Amino acid sequence: MEQQDRRRYLTETPVPRLILSLSVPTVISMLVTGIYNSADTYFVGKISTQATAAVGLVFSVMAIIQALGFFCGHGSGNYLSRLLGAGERDKANEIAATGFALALLIGAAVAAAGNVYAEPLAGLLGATDSARADTVAYLRIILLGAPFMTGQFVINNQLRFQGSAIYAMAGLMCGAVINIALDPLLIFGFRLGIEGAAIATVCGQIVSFLALLIGSRRGENIRLHLKNVRLSGANLLQIVNGGMPSLVRQGMAAVATLLLNRFAKAWGGDAAIAAMSIVSRILMLLSSALIGFGQGYQPLCSFNYGAGRYDRVKEGYRFCVRYGTALMALAGAVCFAAARPIVACFRDDPAVIEIGTAALRWQSAALPLLALTVLTNMMLQATGKGVMASVTSSARSGLFFLPLILILPRAFGLPGVEMAQAWADVLSFLLCVPVARRELRRMGAAEA
Repeated sequence: MEQQDRRRYLTETPVPRLILSLSVPTVISMLVTGIYNSADTYFVGKISTQATAAVGLVFSVMAIIQALGFFCGHGSGNYLSRLLGAGERDKANEIAATGFALALLIGAAVAAAGNVYAEPLAGLLGATDSARADTVAYLRIILLGAPFMTGQFVINNQLRFQGSAIYAMAGLMCGAVINIALDPLLIFGFRLGIEGAAIATVCGQIVSFLALLIGSRRGENIRLHLKNVRLSGANLLQIVNGGMPSLVRQGMAAVATLLLNRFAKAWGGDAAIAAMSIVSRILMLLSSALIGFGQGYQPLCSFNYGAGRYDRVKEGYRFCVRYGTALMALAGAVCFAAARPIVACFRDDPAVIEIGTAALRWQSAALPLLALTVLTNMMLQATGKGVMASVTSSARSGLFFLPLILILPRAFGLPGVEMAQAWADVLSFLLCVPVARRELRRMGAAEA
């Protein structure tokens, strides 16, 4: 797609049709990513409760790595899209290369430091004595894939913000297929157990990284060249401004997962950790469709905001909130009604099923509120409102969840662990409603 054609596509295509054309590939890629993130939990669940707990514990580390990748990807992608909307392609080339290089450097540092301190890190994550060996074995291998994980999230987001959602989807799907295919082969066929699950995950990440790198060199997409890297204060400031909400959102989610696991360990041991891990993966799969829908909105939002088309930014936001809420209400109703058989698919331990069923029902009840919270944060982030976006992104897993996970288990025991995220979702929704109204009014005033 030529640059002028892309500009017309993003600023003149009817909003509902544009969002659907951008979001369908993204929703598919997010769902596939959610499925392959759940694949390890599913297959490892056939080994033991301790192995399932280990995967759940290491997930918080993977969430931090993903947060760093999204920090660089959203930070560079948001600014890149606004630059393209303003017609500044040379500057867009520079910010794209800088964001990618920064992600690789961060990923390499995490891989090296994480492997050196894998043993104490497993203890920090909350591994019990029975799950410690599995946790360390899985963690060491997962950390080796950190540079590929951060790199793939940067390219994926940069492609999306340029309107190339198909390439972004194809890259992630390649890795997902490899991971899902290798999981049973390595875990059971080659009898590698939990280490086989980690190897499958890293192989999938490498394949996605390479496929996305190839996709970035197709069509009119920005090319990533070493010569364009400029780690200047101005570029880093733009990446921080655009990426900090993602880092806060996913970084706080990682901290929340860590605390959730530690309180689950205190009140229910490996069975509770395994149950909460399963529920977290199920909820991630459900919310991935919503996040994909929102990510389809972000290129429209940032490009049109840069072009001064605030009417399209507002129309897109309302469209996404309306249909996102309906989607989450349907998903929540299904999961609430079928919570027990859904959890039982992952692990046949009665204690795991009992705890997981209660937790899934709590979170399903609050699921319809998630759409407005997530989409408000994405609108703020895509329009460059970094500070406010960071506040709203930290609400769900930080501002509200952290005090709740510290208070509720002490008051109610294990049920307090099960209900903490649901109440955090309710409070986050109440925070985001006035924030969204104020931002929409500001854009309305700017139009006038």
